[in-house]
Amino acid sequence: MTMKKFNTSPLSGMQELLPTEQAIFDKLKQNISDVYHHHGFLSIETPIIERTDILLAKAGGDTEKQIYMVSKTAESSDSADQALRFDHTVPLARYVVEHNNDLAFPFCVTQINRNFRGERAQRGRFREFYQCDADIIGREKLPIAYDAKVIACIYDALKTFNLPKMRIRLSNRKVLSGFLEALNLTDRATEISEIIDHAEKIPLEASQEKLVNLGLSTEQVQKVTDFMFTRGNYETAEQKLSEILNGQLDTVAEGLAELKIVYSLLEKQCEGANIDIDFMIIRGLDYYTGTVYETFLEDYREIGSISSGGRYENLASNFTEQKFPGVGGSIGLTRLFFVLKECGLLKTESDTMPIDYCILPFSENEYDFALEVAKTLQNEGQIVDIDYNTSKLGTRLNRAGKIATNAIIIGDSETASREVEIKNLATGEKIKRQF
Repeated sequence: MTMKKFNTSPLSGMQELLPTEQAIFDKLKQNISDVYHHHGFLSIETPIIERTDILLAKAGGDTEKQIYMVSKTAESSDSADQALRFDHTVPLARYVVEHNNDLAFPFCVTQINRNFRGERAQRGRFREFYQCDADIIGREKLPIAYDAKVIACIYDALKTFNLPKMRIRLSNRKVLSGFLEALNLTDRATEISEIIDHAEKIPLEASQEKLVNLGLSTEQVQKVTDFMFTRGNYETAEQKLSEILNGQLDTVAEGLAELKIVYSLLEKQCEGANIDIDFMIIRGLDYYTGTVYETFLEDYREIGSISSGGRYENLASNFTEQKFPGVGGSIGLTRLFFVLKECGLLKTESDTMPIDYCILPFSENEYDFALEVAKTLQNEGQIVDIDYNTSKLGTRLNRAGKIATNAIIIGDSETASREVEIKNLATGEKIKRQF
């Protein structure tokens, strides 16, 4: 074991992968990017460092406590407080305001990059993490059908993981707002939303006790409880809500109408998914105003949501008088990669090795032919490494087995005949090829 002069382990909450794991991670990231682009989403990158007042303009919750501040030198000419971005959505709002005259609306955009959040690090929860976002921004108006477009796009991206059956849990914040209005509980909306948002993680009695502590009557507690446990197809959810509100659906009509459109479109686009209307889905960030959703693996509920998002009508209102409504969703790739690996749901076969071919020339006499073979394979789109080590062949093959799918040994006979033997290092299968 190497003696270390310093602690060289990564900081808590930072993920570091070995090359074979990184190859799998990069492949998944590329698959997501490809699906997003095929759905018509254009790629951008916003700066990792933003002005603090931009990031906190409508962050809500504990974001201010979790943000990473950037320390500048005394000589810095920029006096603005700066911080690392904690998600892509708030910087996107700034980006749209800044560049709106040059953008075509609706603006379908994807960002796949690192974000930073100083929350408590734990298994599967990271402080530095990749998020794969897909958003659609409108100018003044954005038809509700775009909500389904975003969710369907992200569902298609998740399908490239070859995951077990997924369930999309769909709701709408306008339904919750209208429901609380019908119960004369609008002034308690924030507290009740938070209770519903956490209800799945604690016993029912604990949630009911919290509602009682807010001053709700026994009847109101029962109605809120019935509401948050309503789930099923659209018809089932609407019927249940009608029963809870004694047929008085005026205050929830707008939210239900939006839900019906999005649900119907998702049924047509998300083949193989179970889709539920589920009023327990609230989403914590307070910039969501309409559609909200979360995606789960049915047989791995302990993993939690593998994708989430929703509609935000007023996110850019802190930066401009002009209205830029939007809808977006995200795959938290770093966390998802970790939990899928823990559950044994990631492919780890040799085809995920970072290198396709490792070429091992015996001596300098074979270098020229080895380079010719490498160039031919590279022109065919393969990833090729030439091992120039002079150690024993067994040692070199052992190294090749850790980084490559195939090995090609080149000696004087291979150079003379221009025919090589390609060995699959996982299966042992061998084939001949002329170069």
